[in-house]
Amino acid sequence: MMEKVRFLKRIGHDFKDLSLLDLALTHRSLGSSNNERLEFLGDSALNFIIGHAIYRLLPNSKEGELSRYRADLVKGKTLAEVANELQIGDHLLLGGGEMKSGGRFRSSILANSVEAIIGAIYLDDGMESCSVCVLRWFDSRLKNLEISGRKDSKTELQELMQAHNKPLPFYKIIEISGEAHNQKFTVECKAEGLKNPTKGQGATRRDAEKIAAAKALIGLSNDKRQD
Repeated sequence: MMEKVRFLKRIGHDFKDLSLLDLALTHRSLGSSNNERLEFLGDSALNFIIGHAIYRLLPNSKEGELSRYRADLVKGKTLAEVANELQIGDHLLLGGGEMKSGGRFRSSILANSVEAIIGAIYLDDGMESCSVCVLRWFDSRLKNLEISGRKDSKTELQELMQAHNKPLPFYKIIEISGEAHNQKFTVECKAEGLKNPTKGQGATRRDAEKIAAAKALIGLSNDKRQD
C-alpha cells in the first residue's frame, strides 16, 4: 500500500478514480480490458502539451524546428526514460508470457504506459491537471531545450571558434550514470576564451555535448561583456 502511495506521489496526481490508473497500467497481454484506448488519448494530450510548451519557450523557432523538437521529446525512447524515472515498470499489470519475457523493462511498453497514464489523468481531472503533471515530468528536458534550442549549439560554437581563428572546442565525458537502459551522460566542454569549463547532461553523449556547448556560448558572451 505504501509503495502505491509513493508511486502516486511520483506521478504527482491524486486520482479521484483509481481504477483509471489501474487501467492505464494494464497491458493488452492481460486481456481485452487494457490501456490501449487511454494510450491513444494520452498521445494526443501529450503532443498538445509539449507542443504548447515548446511554442512558448522558443518564440523565434520556425514551424519545422518546433516539430523536430516536439518529436524528439515525445518519441518512444524519451517516454521510456520518463517511465523509468517514475518507476512505472514496477507497477505494470502484465500477462504471464509478457512478464516472463521481460515486458516490465521493454521500452515500447514503458513508453505506451506513460501515454496511457496521461490519458487517465485527463479523464480523471481534465487538461489542466494533465498539463501540470506532464510539464513536471519533462521539466529538465524542456529547460535543456530552452538552452540549446536556438540552433545546433555544437555547430554554433565551432563556427564561433573558427571565425576567431581559435582551436575547436574540446569535449570530454566525465561521468556516465544510471542503469544500462536509462543512462545519463555528463560532458565537459572547454573552449579558448571561456573562463571555466561548462557541463551538460543528457540521455546520449551528443545531447550532453549540445547542452555543454550552449552553456559555453552563454559563458563566452557573458565573459566578453565583463572584459
